[in-house]
Amino acid sequence: MREAHTTVPVAEPPGDGPVRRTSPCRPGDVRDAVIRAVSEQCRTGRAPCDADALSDALLVASELTTNAILHGGGVTEVRVDVTGPSVRVSVSDRSSELPVARAAAGRIGDRRPGGHGWPIVCRLSRDVLVSDLPAGGKCITAVVPLS
Repeated sequence: MREAHTTVPVAEPPGDGPVRRTSPCRPGDVRDAVIRAVSEQCRTGRAPCDADALSDALLVASELTTNAILHGGGVTEVRVDVTGPSVRVSVSDRSSELPVARAAAGRIGDRRPGGHGWPIVCRLSRDVLVSDLPAGGKCITAVVPLS
């Protein structure tokens, strides 16, 4: 059951159409959208305001956006919703390939940068949903508890 719902666009959409970001989207833009959405809910008393939980939500938002840029052909849409005691971050991209966790480095000299984003998203989120989009690509939605 939804106690409160707020959708915060990352960029103001032209006209009255659906919220959709078509220009390049940076992880910082999505983090700012999460801060705006959670702050609004905290001000009105409809969501808890735990600083550590907000940090988790910001990291998840950043990782989803970075992964869409690096592995998904770019961000096509971002939605941030605060629902009761959780924030839901949805990031869509152009790729239909599912995210995978890269195997951990085996030997000391076998360290590669990257590969930690998807495990971070999965660890910090209460729920993660990957869905195909009708026009191609996918949407990854992560629900992060705020308390």
